[in-house]
Amino acid sequence: MPEEAMYTAPLFSDRADAGEQLAQALIPLVSRLHATGIDATPIVYALPRGGIPVAAPVAQALDCPLDIVVAKKIATVSNPELAIGAVTSSGVVLWSGQRRWPNKNAQWREILLAQAQEKAQAQLAQLQPGCPKTNPTGALALLVDDGIATGMTIAAATEAVKAHNPAQVWICTPVAPGGLIKWLSKWCDRMVILQTPEPFLSVSRFYLNFPQVQTEEALSDLQQHNNKHNYIIISESSVNASLEH
Repeated sequence: MPEEAMYTAPLFSDRADAGEQLAQALIPLVSRLHATGIDATPIVYALPRGGIPVAAPVAQALDCPLDIVVAKKIATVSNPELAIGAVTSSGVVLWSGQRRWPNKNAQWREILLAQAQEKAQAQLAQLQPGCPKTNPTGALALLVDDGIATGMTIAAATEAVKAHNPAQVWICTPVAPGGLIKWLSKWCDRMVILQTPEPFLSVSRFYLNFPQVQTEEALSDLQQHNNKHNYIIISESSVNASLEH
């Protein structure tokens, strides 16, 4: 059978299915970590918007808060799909292959960076009403996305979380290219990736249903989970006390 035909069938029916499978993989791993004496409380941090429907079943299974870290890729106008970097809403920046961008392009890069961060901050403002007041210091921070293509945004997100001194940071996703494993491992304490199919091409091809997640749906998932478990929803008065908010 040709290699191209190996992964024509979807691996997941939708994001909820992927999240449930990811949760089942994480439960024993978290229990094993606690058995070693690292009794860190888990907090799930989704990368919106697509990561939220995947992260919700994980947070439900682990009975922990569901929060977000917003990171946006920095892309050129000529090729919006090409990530030359990523930035979080709090301003943590990661550039891809910085040597390829000479000093004469510094002003151009700053413009693209500012545009990407503005998008991240706008999305954070939209989803903030559903976010709990979390403190990752000393916690087990589980970063969840619906898939990893280049790894730039989730790497930037891990750096934002690590600035708050969690006990450990894990990168968790249903699917990612196998070729990224070594590079991704530099940004976290552990990776939990269910599938690493090749050829990869795109995250969407491994889902039967992969619609764009709307802001209203993402906000609803956050509110439903955190209200159900009585986690304190962030407010204007607690903005400075919580990660990225």
